[in-house]
Amino acid sequence: MINVVILQHRLLHYRVALFNGLRESLEKNGVNLVLVHGQASEQESKRKDEAELTWAHKVKNLFYNVGNVDLLWQPVTSVVNNCDLCVVMQENRIISNYIVMLRSLFGRYKVAYWGHGRNYQSYQPSGLREKWKSWLLKRVDWWFAYTDITANLLLDAGYDKHKITNLENAIDVTGFQNELNSVTTEEMVKVKHALSIEPNSRVAIFCGSLYPEKKIDLLLASADMISNHVENFHLIVIGDGPSFPVLSAAAESRPWLHCVGVKKGHDKAVLFKLGLVQLNPGLVGLHILDAFSAGLPMITTSTAMHSPEIAYLKNGINGIVVDGDTVNDYAAAVINLLNDDISRNEISSACLASAEHYTVENMVNNFSTGIIDCLKTYGYL
Repeated sequence: MINVVILQHRLLHYRVALFNGLRESLEKNGVNLVLVHGQASEQESKRKDEAELTWAHKVKNLFYNVGNVDLLWQPVTSVVNNCDLCVVMQENRIISNYIVMLRSLFGRYKVAYWGHGRNYQSYQPSGLREKWKSWLLKRVDWWFAYTDITANLLLDAGYDKHKITNLENAIDVTGFQNELNSVTTEEMVKVKHALSIEPNSRVAIFCGSLYPEKKIDLLLASADMISNHVENFHLIVIGDGPSFPVLSAAAESRPWLHCVGVKKGHDKAVLFKLGLVQLNPGLVGLHILDAFSAGLPMITTSTAMHSPEIAYLKNGINGIVVDGDTVNDYAAAVINLLNDDISRNEISSACLASAEHYTVENMVNNFSTGIIDCLKTYGYL
């Protein structure tokens, strides 16, 4: 039996469906998947985003703080020694990865990276950490890229295109789609009444963590302008974070601004059903899949520190990317879309079509195909 090991710093809840599906798919091809993960750090544990899998191999991470650098070690040598392919996350701070990569030069297994290619949220893209990450790009035998953006970065760096698998990173949004489909008109009317939103209002949604990279100041300033040009405009802000007090204080003098905090499941779905568009002038990541699932055109900016999932947003087709980040330009884009029912409905339809493509099932297929291709390329299959 061919053994493939995937190393994870910790097992995130939104990856459970991926790993279960990948294990099943690989078994059909005579490949055994071994998932190895540790546990969250003390700071990370506050997020409460971990999960368990009975078939996974759990190890105890060791964490070290060296100055302002957070390092971690995973005791994985014994597991990796028996594999044919080891997939590691592309993270500088996981020092055990370097041992895995070094031993592969003298062992029987190959090593693949799974990652972004670079840190898209780095404030020092030319700093030593990013230079080190860039140098390591071509020191692995295969690449599992998050999206087209990562794949293109690898090609620009001279990596062999035949050894790149575009995973089209996704999460399992089936549960959210089911919640959206179960929302009733009565529930929507009740929530609108509770928030003092008129029946014929034009509602925009913001959903995500609230911190500076989300361009909260631009969101608020633009919303002020939008409210002056769109009759019965309302903005519902779903989420929490360091910037929440700014919006909460602003809502006291803006009856059209509603800060509802973190909402999940059905409560979140009801709010999404009230919306016509999703405003997100800052960083776009995996939450774009929620917007697609709800048919809400997302409007963002070209200057934000986006994650690779921004590749899924096609300007003018399934969303809007405003060139630059001025209040006038961003507000104008939102105003135009809210007042243009025909264009908005066309983009909404494209969002729903995108939701059918960027699925965890699609990601499982891409991952499984890539692993098989890698094993065949190096003569293991």
